[in-house]
Amino acid sequence: MNILRQFFPISLQLSKCLSTVSTQQSFALLQRKTVPSVRGISTTVPRFELTEFFDDKKHWGEQEVKHGRGWTKDDLRIKSNSDLHQLWFVLLKERNMLLTMEHECKEKMELFPSPERLDKVKESMENLEEVVRERNRAYHELETGKTGERPGKVVPNELGIRFYYRAFEHVIPKYANTKWNERHKFTYGGHAVRKFLRLYRERLYNEKRKLRNRERNEVVHLLRRFPNIDRDTLAQRFPSVDVEKLYKLDKIRLN
Repeated sequence: MNILRQFFPISLQLSKCLSTVSTQQSFALLQRKTVPSVRGISTTVPRFELTEFFDDKKHWGEQEVKHGRGWTKDDLRIKSNSDLHQLWFVLLKERNMLLTMEHECKEKMELFPSPERLDKVKESMENLEEVVRERNRAYHELETGKTGERPGKVVPNELGIRFYYRAFEHVIPKYANTKWNERHKFTYGGHAVRKFLRLYRERLYNEKRKLRNRERNEVVHLLRRFPNIDRDTLAQRFPSVDVEKLYKLDKIRLN
C-alpha cells in the first residue's frame, strides 16, 4: 500500500502531461481540417464529365417534363446583385442543357419533351437583363445625371427605312474612317428607292387595315353572341375598336 501511495502522485502528473499533449495535437488537427479552402464562385457540382450538358436520365424518353414558370421582373427586382449574378449562370447552364437535348432529340428523330422550357428560360434571361439595365440606369443617373447607355439615333438606311442605330466605339475618328463611311451611308434617293418606299408603306397600311377589320369583326361577333358582355373589358381588350359605336348599331341591338 505504501508503494502505491508513493507512485500515485507521479502517475497523476504523467497523465496530466499526456492529456495536455494529446489535446494540443488534436486541436492542431482540428484547425487544419476546419480551415476553409479558397474557391471561386461556382453554381455547379465539380465533375469531370459532360453530363451537365444533358438532362436528368429519368426525363429521357418522357413525353412531358414538369417545370415551373419563368422569372418575372417583379421577382428579380427584390434580388441582390450577387443573386442575379448567380441566377444568370444557372439560366445559362439550363439553356445550354436544353439546346443540347433539343439537338440530340432531332438527331435521333425523337420528341423533345416540354419545348416551352426554352421559351421560359429565354424570357427569364431577358427579364434579368432588363432589371440589371434598370439598376445601371438608376445608378448612372444618380451619379452623373445620364443613363450611361450607348447613345443612338433614328436614321434611314440605303432603302429609306428608318431604324435605331446604336453608336460603337472606334479607334479611328468618324471623319477619317473610310470603311465605316462606306458601310454606313445613311442616305437614300433615286426613283427605285421612292417606288420601294411607296409600295412598302402601302403594304404596312394594308396590314394595319386588315388587323383593324379583324378586330372589329371579332367584337361584332362577341356582341351578337353575348349582348350583356362587359363593354369596358371589351374596350380594354380591343383598344383600336370603338365598342360603344358598334353597340349602337341596329343589327347588333335587334339581335
